Amino acid sequence: MTSLNARLIGAAMLALAATGAAAQESTNRVATKTDWSVFTEDGPKECWGVSSPKSTVNTRNGQPAEVSRGDILLYVTFRPGAGANGAVSFTGGYPFAGGSTVDMEINGRSFSLVTDGDWAWPADSAGDAAVLAAMKAGSEAVLTARSARGTQTKDTFSLMGFTAAMTEAENRCK
Repeated sequence: MTSLNARLIGAAMLALAATGAAAQESTNRVATKTDWSVFTEDGPKECWGVSSPKSTVNTRNGQPAEVSRGDILLYVTFRPGAGANGAVSFTGGYPFAGGSTVDMEINGRSFSLVTDGDWAWPADSAGDAAVLAAMKAGSEAVLTARSARGTQTKDTFSLMGFTAAMTEAENRCK
């Protein structure tokens, strides 16, 4: 894991705590843009947009499966002190299968996210930029992954409000 990604995962974990069950009471939520929320933190300065899926499908051996998953969240983080200008990350609520990738589809465009533990992200800043551009132009993002236990998951995120949320987050972190 690169140093930047390690720092962003730390930021995402902070965001995860902020968007958990007490998200409605969080004091650092600064905006809600349809299906996306925007949060900020100081020390170090960081801003992020986050959303949870509109639908999830879990299967094992091609059959629907009841599984226990933690928070399922898609993030875009801005952290000027770390050089992050729109870093995409995803947590599926479980440890991903070792050596696996998360497939992300946005309006017919496909992206592959690298995994480490419970987290996935584009391999580099060019990947982040391509995913961000697709998210801004798209209506939904579908992320398909495999857990360490062999469960196939498919999470569908709405992109309604995404562009407005990213504009808000980026402006707050300038």
